[in-house]
Amino acid sequence: MHAALSQKKETEMSTTQFNTNSLDPDAGFTQTPSVSQAANDLRIAAGEKAREFVHTAEEKATALKDRAMESAQHFRDSASDRASHFKASANEKAAAFKSAAADKAQHFKESASEQWQDTRVKAKELHITAEDYIRENPTKCVLGALGAGFLIGLIVRR
Repeated sequence: MHAALSQKKETEMSTTQFNTNSLDPDAGFTQTPSVSQAANDLRIAAGEKAREFVHTAEEKATALKDRAMESAQHFRDSASDRASHFKASANEKAAAFKSAAADKAQHFKESASEQWQDTRVKAKELHITAEDYIRENPTKCVLGALGAGFLIGLIVRR
């Protein structure tokens, strides 16, 4: 029974205390709010704050995503521009090398053609000179050819 009396006193004290701290009726509050109503109001306020926080976080995330996409696009554009510049530069250098190689090849061709013509002329002159010498000295040439053949035969036999 003692426990029941102390519980009743606590209830009366909390009610009395709540009534002394009650809201001013002139401010538009005619009834004192209950604890469950206050808890519901706090839950609703917390839910609204949570929604505001989520909305703000979504906006920030969207802004970050947009900036990241802009940066990625900027990097792609920059890389594409650099690749195009590199390709153009490589094509220019390749064309310059091709032109230089074609010039060198033409120079070598002309040089080889000149040397071939000079060699043909010298060979023809040598042939004419050899024919003239053989006609003027047939005996010497036959004996020289016979001696050269004999030496070649000795060398081959060994």
